[in-house]
Amino acid sequence: MPQVHLVVRDLAFAYPGRPVFEGVTFRVPPGGRLGVVGENASGKSTLLGVLAGRLAPTVGEVRTAGRLAVVEQELDPAEGLTVGDLVQGTLREVRETAAALDAAARAFDHGDGDGGDDGTDAAASAAGLAELTDLLARAEHLEVWDADRRVDVALTRLGASRDPDRRLDEMSVGERYRVRLACRLAERSDVLLLDEPTNHLDDAAVAFLTAELQAWRGIVVVVTHDRQLLDDVATAILDLDPGMDGHPVLYGQPGYLSYRFAKTQALHRWRQRWREEQKRAERLAARLDASYEGLSDEWRPEKGSQKNRRATRARIHVKAADRLVQKLEAEAVEVPTPPLELVFPDLVAMSPGWDPSASVVELRNPRVSAGASAPADARPRLDLAGTRIAVPPSGRLLVVGPNGSGKSTLLGALAGTVPLARGTRTVVDGARVGTVGQEESVPVGLRMGDGRLATGFDAYAREALDLLAAGALDPELLVPVAALGLLTEDDLDRPLAELSVGQRRRFEIARALLAVPHVLILDEPTNHLSIDLVDELTRALQRTSAAVVVATHDRRLRDDLGDWPTLTLA
Repeated sequence: MPQVHLVVRDLAFAYPGRPVFEGVTFRVPPGGRLGVVGENASGKSTLLGVLAGRLAPTVGEVRTAGRLAVVEQELDPAEGLTVGDLVQGTLREVRETAAALDAAARAFDHGDGDGGDDGTDAAASAAGLAELTDLLARAEHLEVWDADRRVDVALTRLGASRDPDRRLDEMSVGERYRVRLACRLAERSDVLLLDEPTNHLDDAAVAFLTAELQAWRGIVVVVTHDRQLLDDVATAILDLDPGMDGHPVLYGQPGYLSYRFAKTQALHRWRQRWREEQKRAERLAARLDASYEGLSDEWRPEKGSQKNRRATRARIHVKAADRLVQKLEAEAVEVPTPPLELVFPDLVAMSPGWDPSASVVELRNPRVSAGASAPADARPRLDLAGTRIAVPPSGRLLVVGPNGSGKSTLLGALAGTVPLARGTRTVVDGARVGTVGQEESVPVGLRMGDGRLATGFDAYAREALDLLAAGALDPELLVPVAALGLLTEDDLDRPLAELSVGQRRRFEIARALLAVPHVLILDEPTNHLSIDLVDELTRALQRTSAAVVVATHDRRLRDDLGDWPTLTLA
């Protein structure tokens, strides 16, 4: 295998007027698999863009050796581009390497190559042998003789379309991603960059991806919120969230659990020091107030004192107060504000007068058709004949199953957003339901009445007013969006269109909590979230008094919620 490496030193990147990250330094050796984590908008996808050469760093350097391939979260295909086009692009270098090897083998002089007295032929023969050796090594690394089968296996195992005529612009984001991922895995690049690769994969596909990455002979850099994937494949973890010194932190121990323990300890020390400095600042302010109050009252000599004596004592007290200020300021330590922490609201299980034995929401015998545009014999999106799904107050339900099994459809039916072709949905009068779907429910380009793009505060206020008008919100129970620890006030003041995918996902969670719901229905809630928030959200869902229904492919989340009643869809 050719020598490969990836070295990053003092890397920084900024958009005009907005720094993204700085001080990024790491090295990934051959066989290394670096996991990249961090809060939403910390620059994870941007870092991949810089490593891939698509973005130029503000400062610092990136040095790579070997062929590089990247799989971004979203593929924006040219009109008419097909699965076959991607596959042929994948196989192009493989075929070129095989052709070059064949040509070099035919041209090579297999004689003794001594070339006469001047040694010219011998030198040419040596050069030809070196070229042939290099090409053979490259062909063996790429496994050129097995490339077609390898592509077909990857497409099959990832659940991607194998139809060469299928147009990419007619596929969903997840379908396109799986095709691109399969092709990149089959390429056998030396440096592979992946952005959230498990977002669109079911269990079988994730198992295949994990095995491929564990056996990867080059370098892997993977941006992911998937804690199990980090545990299974990461040999080191780079956290782009600035530490107390303001720089990203590289955790050199393999696996998520080692990283989680080390970061939790670091955050505990950070928050403790920050609280101490806040108290110190409060003491400083109080002592200053007391000192200057004393200057105006206690240190004023009695009436009749000599004027110059009064002025002298005042100056002495001013100097003493200034020395106190200097001493306390010298002892202070500049500790930046710690990162946000989720503050989950107190949700209620029932409203007064409810029967505690009755279900808050219930489905019986549900069936959802394939849709008006589907063929008459198309399989229904959901068909659970003879099934009753009941969610009692404070109840729990975990919904699992492969892609296409109807998990999202079932959750939509429970929430009342997907109409039933058969069956019934009943819900307790006055029950509030909060939902987080896979797709964003607030248009990114939402505009206000004056034509400006809506900010997070705008969209949240509009939602609250709509709920109040519909009688679906108790104004005494409104949850302030800025109090949740999901987004900063600065982020909430920005147009939604300027927020990252992960930040908009955080906003969707905030919207679901706005009305203090009795039931939370969450479809793939960990998608696009930082792993710190995933841990915090998991604990909140386990403890809340509200009923919770979760559909997820996240293996660690399923383990964490493993004691919940589980509905498996086939």
